[in-house]
Amino acid sequence: MHRVVRAINRQIAEDFEPYWAFGGRLRVEGPAGPKADLQQLKEMRGDAIIYVLDSAASDDALGFHDLNPSGVPYGFVFLDLCKMLGDDWSTTLSHEALELIGDPQCNLLVQGPNPEASDRIVYHFFEMCDAVQCQNYEIDGVSVSNFVLPHYFTEGEEVGARNDFCGTALRSFCVNPGGYIGYFDPVKGENSQFFAKDAYAQRRFDLKMEARRGRTFLRNEQLSAAAKNRSARCRADAGEPFVRSHAWRLESVRYEHRWYRSAAPGHQF
Repeated sequence: MHRVVRAINRQIAEDFEPYWAFGGRLRVEGPAGPKADLQQLKEMRGDAIIYVLDSAASDDALGFHDLNPSGVPYGFVFLDLCKMLGDDWSTTLSHEALELIGDPQCNLLVQGPNPEASDRIVYHFFEMCDAVQCQNYEIDGVSVSNFVLPHYFTEGEEVGARNDFCGTALRSFCVNPGGYIGYFDPVKGENSQFFAKDAYAQRRFDLKMEARRGRTFLRNEQLSAAAKNRSARCRADAGEPFVRSHAWRLESVRYEHRWYRSAAPGHQF
């Protein structure tokens, strides 16, 4: 574990941060008691946490929250899922670390072309590794994940520029073999994924979703919660005025924008 963490810290400091101008540092933490408490995180001393667990089906996995009670963002590495995907767990840990650094709350979006219909604009998930998740390289003999560079999130192709660290033929807002990207489609009002008709990428995505964990699953949960909140607000807007005193009335002055003003009885605006 310490050897892998040292390699990923080198990746963050020497490869990732010079391009992105933000970074972080991993630290190995053990539980404060006989067993880690995933709800209270008494041993937590950082800005985010990545759990490394044997199985996505373990009892411990059931303790994950979208955000834990302390509001700390999280990521995870499931060793059984890594084996099913044919990935080194160190590559997955690198992937999770870089994406937590890039978007810890899992809520950032970048405007770009719809990969299914380039004449429409959608909002791409700000993910560092998903598009290139099947490419990796080594640091001190440890496999770490490839990641996208800032030019990836531009619509044009800059001459001589790279869109990913390993320098593949990746185009902006596109995917490499085995990779996929997610985006929010404002026309449909929902999240979508793009696999470039790659069955292996689709299979990787499906396995992660079956585990009901991961950043895409979290984004879908957040969107569902936001939709419920919007629905609740709309119902409240359509209900009775919140001003119930006989001395005041609530009048609509610009209905299309739902602007209101209040006045005492007999008062003229």
